[in-house]
Amino acid sequence: MNWLSWLGDFFSSPDRRSGPDSIVHRVAEHLALSGEALLYSVLLAVPLGLLIGYTGRGVAVVTALAGTARALPTLGLVTLAVLLASVGDSAVLYPLVALAAPPLLVAAVEGVRGTDPDARDAARGVGMTHRQVLLGVCLPSALPALLAGMRTATVQVIATATVAAYVGLGGLGRYVIDGLATRDYAVTAGGAVLVVLLAVGAQLFFALLARYALPPGIRPQRRPR
Repeated sequence: MNWLSWLGDFFSSPDRRSGPDSIVHRVAEHLALSGEALLYSVLLAVPLGLLIGYTGRGVAVVTALAGTARALPTLGLVTLAVLLASVGDSAVLYPLVALAAPPLLVAAVEGVRGTDPDARDAARGVGMTHRQVLLGVCLPSALPALLAGMRTATVQVIATATVAAYVGLGGLGRYVIDGLATRDYAVTAGGAVLVVLLAVGAQLFFALLARYALPPGIRPQRRPR
């Protein structure tokens, strides 16, 4: 049986249409877990990154820590979190936050550092406080970088949140883990495809957001061919 037949069996199954193992339910679980991890990551990384980018202090440390965090094995972190915090949402949230925070932190730092120095000097020259300069001048300038970092973090979290099933939680990883455990490869293939589609959808969402939601003056410009 090829993978097209597997997908046909998966999506045509009555279990995928309603109930606790339905696609809608599993996608909702996956989005809820991913969204919670991203929320904590934004609250933690973005304010810190804006401050570091504005002051210029600790930039080298941020770069080093971000590179180290990206190399951490997520499944190993989940296992460690289970041992320390027992099975629960926190067992997956900690590793997901550790995965999502570095690109957001780096994006915030680099976005603020990329602000036009003349614009910052002019803002200070008219009497704006450092807080006003940061929020009124640097933050708008950093929005494209922040959206790019958010897109990277979101895709990584959506893809990695499948490990939630490893510790007994829900989400699309249930299809992958349960399918492998029972050798039901149709379920495994269907779950994997749904994760890919969800990640691609997130990519498109942030691309459209950067293209149409940002003010024209700070939209990322297309490179000339």
